[in-house]
Amino acid sequence: MTRSSSVRAGLAQRARIVLLAAEGESNTAIAAKVGVSRPTVIDWRNRYAAEGIAGLDDDPRSGRPRTIDHREIVAQTLRPPPKKYGVTHWSSRLLGRHLGISNGTVAKAWRDYGVAPWRVETFKFSTDPELVAKVTDVVGLYLAPPENAIVLCVDEKSQIQALDRTAPMLPMQPGLPERRTHHYKRHGTTTLFAALEIATGKVTGACKPRHRHQEFLAFLKQVARAYPDTGEGTELHLVMDNYAAHKQARGGPRLVGRQPAHPRPLLPDLRVLAQPRRGLVRHHRAPGDPPRHVQIGQGPQRQDPRLRRRLERPLPPLRLDKDGRRGPQEGQPSDHFKHEPLGLPFR
Repeated sequence: MTRSSSVRAGLAQRARIVLLAAEGESNTAIAAKVGVSRPTVIDWRNRYAAEGIAGLDDDPRSGRPRTIDHREIVAQTLRPPPKKYGVTHWSSRLLGRHLGISNGTVAKAWRDYGVAPWRVETFKFSTDPELVAKVTDVVGLYLAPPENAIVLCVDEKSQIQALDRTAPMLPMQPGLPERRTHHYKRHGTTTLFAALEIATGKVTGACKPRHRHQEFLAFLKQVARAYPDTGEGTELHLVMDNYAAHKQARGGPRLVGRQPAHPRPLLPDLRVLAQPRRGLVRHHRAPGDPPRHVQIGQGPQRQDPRLRRRLERPLPPLRLDKDGRRGPQEGQPSDHFKHEPLGLPFR
């Protein structure tokens, strides 16, 4: 007990008293070495002599034993409240009044059993009868990929906005947090394409100004260049969702191949994984069909800028006359329209 790091300090202190007594130390010397009073040393020596090691433990606390079973409180919590209360979930005070106990007792029972009636989460069942087989197939591709295969998870984030505030931020001051304006201006948008290698965590990414199948095809070519053929039959397995940009205009999947030194082309296997409200489908190439691939040029790679700005067209100014009416277009004569600042509010 004295050498243990998990025993309570009080229990280790009592064990030290017994060990010093076994070595023949006097009660006064034991009290000085342990740091307790002499009556305390005598008390624990007597309890050890009468009860052994079990006598070094604390006695049961005084007071009335618990009469309220926390399991009954939790069982009542799992039942819906009566209709007379007009609520759908229990609160600690409402359940306490219903059971005739305090709300603190209800809250303690909830903490002990990890019950939280105020939390609500959502779930959804798929209506696809082949969902289990499809998910097992895709997850199996992640966990147990084929030999000499590289599994990539491909996805994109579109409409990434480059926002800026209309005024500089105000720095933090004593008693005031950092402040910024509510209004902002948008400099443009960009789309991020990324391919995550499951085994190593390597990410191949690119930013494109638009989100079309042309940009996606260019990104797949970049992915193919990032994983050159090693001559060992390496294949790329891409897992992606069933998005329109991932398909040809005719509706079929896009397969991007590579031209190694030997004539046999290496084609990545497209496995399509669903997002919410999109079907989970798989596209297969019929046996005997010629391999479909795209010739990839050997030209220099173009570096995409960090942000392709697509500036918004500014709106034409709206000029009003004294009566609040819209004026004619610029360049057209008007007798009643005067280009002058107005000091009176519009009517």
